[in-house]
Amino acid sequence: MTMNPSIRNDASTRRAFLRGGVTAGALAATGIDPAVVLARRKNKQIKPTADTMILLWMAGGQAHTETWDPKRHAPFEKGMEANRVLSTVGSIPTSVDGLRICEGLPHTAKVMHHGTLIKTYRPADLGKILHSRHQYHFHTGYVPPLTVDAPCIGGWLAQALGPREPGVPAYIDIGQRFDVSGGESFEVKAFHTAGFLGDDYGPFFVPDPDKATSTVQPPPGMSQRRFRERYALHQKLQQARADRMADDAKRARFLRSLEGAHEVMRSPAAKAFDLSAEPKEIYDRYNTSSRFGLGCLLARRLTEAGARFIEVTSEYIPFKYWDTHENGHTRIVDLCRDIDRPIAQLVTDLDQRGLLDRTLIVVATEFSRDMLVEGKPEKEVPGQVPQPAIIEELKHYGMHRHFTGACSVVMFGGGVRKGYVHGETADERPCTTLSKPVVTEDLHASIYRAMGIAADYGMTTEKRPFFVTKDGKGKVIQELFA
Repeated sequence: MTMNPSIRNDASTRRAFLRGGVTAGALAATGIDPAVVLARRKNKQIKPTADTMILLWMAGGQAHTETWDPKRHAPFEKGMEANRVLSTVGSIPTSVDGLRICEGLPHTAKVMHHGTLIKTYRPADLGKILHSRHQYHFHTGYVPPLTVDAPCIGGWLAQALGPREPGVPAYIDIGQRFDVSGGESFEVKAFHTAGFLGDDYGPFFVPDPDKATSTVQPPPGMSQRRFRERYALHQKLQQARADRMADDAKRARFLRSLEGAHEVMRSPAAKAFDLSAEPKEIYDRYNTSSRFGLGCLLARRLTEAGARFIEVTSEYIPFKYWDTHENGHTRIVDLCRDIDRPIAQLVTDLDQRGLLDRTLIVVATEFSRDMLVEGKPEKEVPGQVPQPAIIEELKHYGMHRHFTGACSVVMFGGGVRKGYVHGETADERPCTTLSKPVVTEDLHASIYRAMGIAADYGMTTEKRPFFVTKDGKGKVIQELFA
């Protein structure tokens, strides 16, 4: 078991990824001496409002008008005009006066008073809209192609803040498999790493939360004695590999990453990975027959154990889950059911345990969706999915195209304002941003501010500074904080 699986470097995969917009710099993490860390610059110290961050990632493109920012509902009728359809679902009131979200999120509606809804996140213009490029941009803050491998948020937090508790990985990634990504496994891996920071700040992967214990215990049927013997042999082999490394700093980080993986298994915190220890009533509230639901339960247990950054993903697989190119309406009903109770229960459990105020939960996606507009209304890109002007079949009733004119982000706990709505979007198509637009670097600056890190915190790599926000110029959105 390693903290971060190696990235494949065969020629065909490399060429495919280059076509997707990420350069060969993403093929492997480059070494860096910790002595060249750029301190928090000379700006004032930032008092953190959160100790832990949980990113709930809605991979594939979650339509804002079908979830957090519903518009006029037009029920399906054969022969209806597509332009009439702004939301295929109705809306319901929430625990925040005047705020309505889609009717598919009734449990989450009851906890919205714990957080902030950003209606006006605007994903960047990256030319042709590709999921892997937008997901890479959100996770790292940088637009590919790059000459270096940019660290994701979890990698930066692991490097800057370290573990909260001994034996608990600082960066844990739950729910994403890399062997089912429809030929895009290389691209997906690229934004699930610590980049040039090195493997010792990379993620501890838990692909299936219901089988999380398998990541922190010997393989089935293997005795502890046999495992110790095999581990001792493994150590010797890896030590021999390390001895061949000319770079002392790189050698030390390599050995630390191996030891860190084994330390988890020896730690009392390993019990947090065992979901069977959870009371059945609570387990059932999270269990929506998807890995995302149980991933939220595992995230709560790991937060209690002392994790620093946890990502729970609905998983990116082309044309599945939130990547709704057909049957958008029928799929949104199931997708909302998958996330509704787990998100609400996670917020509720952390609040009841006194942990929500110091835990920043961020619910986000790479871009939104619309039935007719591809890209932004003022900067459309060639359409990727044909949409008939008149809807004759249910499969065409839903949000199919990639929309970047507005997108929703929800934040709970961690010092953000309670019951706050940021920005306004249009009530008629195109349902784009009207006020208080939020760009990626400023959203990231705000996230890092909550964790006590300045927007121009960074390191030197390839003889130039590299920051947590692009060029270190992200601006904190002060209205988001209490």
